[in-house]
Amino acid sequence: MKSYKFTSESVTEGHPDKICDQVSDAILDAMLEKDPDARVAVEALVTTGTVFVAGEITTNCYVDIPTVVRRTLKEIGYTNPEYGIDSADCGVLVAIHEQSRNIARGVDSSKEHEQGAGDQGMMFGFACNETPELMPLPIMLAHKLTMKLAEVRKKGTLSWVRPDGKSQVTVEYVDNKPKRVDAVVIAVHHNPDMKHDEIKKQIIEHVVKPVCGKWLDDKTTYYVNETGIFAVGGPEADTGVTGRKIIVDTYGGMARHGGGCFSGKDPSKVDRSGAYAARYIAKNIVASGLADKCEVEIAYSIGVAKPVAIYIDTFGTGKIPEEKLAQLVEKNFPLKPAEIVSHFKLKRPIYRKTAAYGHFGREDPDFLWEKTDKAALLKKEASA
Repeated sequence: MKSYKFTSESVTEGHPDKICDQVSDAILDAMLEKDPDARVAVEALVTTGTVFVAGEITTNCYVDIPTVVRRTLKEIGYTNPEYGIDSADCGVLVAIHEQSRNIARGVDSSKEHEQGAGDQGMMFGFACNETPELMPLPIMLAHKLTMKLAEVRKKGTLSWVRPDGKSQVTVEYVDNKPKRVDAVVIAVHHNPDMKHDEIKKQIIEHVVKPVCGKWLDDKTTYYVNETGIFAVGGPEADTGVTGRKIIVDTYGGMARHGGGCFSGKDPSKVDRSGAYAARYIAKNIVASGLADKCEVEIAYSIGVAKPVAIYIDTFGTGKIPEEKLAQLVEKNFPLKPAEIVSHFKLKRPIYRKTAAYGHFGREDPDFLWEKTDKAALLKKEASA
């Protein structure tokens, strides 16, 4: 009997890095709403009272970026200077220039040239049958905990909760199957008049138990604000930057990562669209029953449409050879950038909501990469 423990973390939408991811994707959405062909690569940095926005944009429209930034902060819940930044009066500095025309030559489609990848790189997708979402259990529980932190704050259930926060979940596995939650870690930004013992009691009762209930037992350990106080939080306590939570955004460390973040990038950038395609492939393979666990790697060269390579690993759980799986993938799935963008309708302004609580494992009708509409076809062709 093999036993081990695996840990994943998540952060709330008010975490400084996640503020920046949402600002970047809110700007992207605003551009795509007016110009679906806009090329956008936007980064944000947030610190006490100030947001910096920089990057490359090529578009035929105008977007009031400071207004988008302030609206995003307000929607997250940063409406009080005591939280480290206030949407009403924060400073917003913008440094935007046009995307390199050298890149555009290889990416733009024309009569002479098929749309190529916006950059080189490798992207990974993953799926497993541990949860209904076909995601690893640790990251799904961690996301649901941070979502619950936001819910109790916004609904007023725990009025002392502020926007910044983190979760971490350690799951014990036996024979590669999740058995129980061994430890839960919560860090929650709070009003300064709250006492640590009361914070811990209320978080366990109103956040941890509703989310992790059936996985908890009398041996589960709870760590809540273990420094004793988290009254100074948000951008005042921690400078945030776009793209620093790439493991939170994906599979919680259970799968490999190509290294590129998603937020602030239009879908011509395969860091984003290629990773969505890889998740779609892996999820459909697991949903078809052809594997219990699957990781897919797709690699691209800048300016070239066809992937350089495709790799599939089923970790010994595959029902057919991985070489045959790879052939089925090449035959049945969108792999070129233009195909991926078209298949998932990625020129829509859908990205702000991807930028917190994970890009995968969420049953949102706009997240077309989460559909399992090719599972039956895969199963049929595998048996042919």
